[in-house]
Amino acid sequence: MASEVRKILVIDDSPTTRFLIASVIEQIEGVQIVEAESGFEALKILPSSHFDLVLTDINMPDINGLEVLNFLKNHPNYKNIPVIIISTEKAKKDRRKGLRLGAEEYITKPFDAKALFQIVERILVKA
Repeated sequence: MASEVRKILVIDDSPTTRFLIASVIEQIEGVQIVEAESGFEALKILPSSHFDLVLTDINMPDINGLEVLNFLKNHPNYKNIPVIIISTEKAKKDRRKGLRLGAEEYITKPFDAKALFQIVERILVKA
């Protein structure tokens, strides 16, 4: 992944979860992480930069992760940004809904750090 900086937006209302996700993916060479504590904050941040990947929780106050995903996939400027959902929602119907809306991956919490690292790295290589 050479010296190109890849920007990743991490959206989760839990500071601890954002920290855990960031600590895993910042080990990938050439990534810059931007954090948002809500879907609303994420939508305000999006126009400020080009993002190569978005990781989002589902259950958040104001705008939830599925609404963020739906917005991204239906907006011409953002529809090609890969999205990973990281959620406590473990039901098959939740996973299916997230993938149907366009998420690349659906990871349940608590997540495996090595698996998250590998998924993010694989998606960034494809992007």
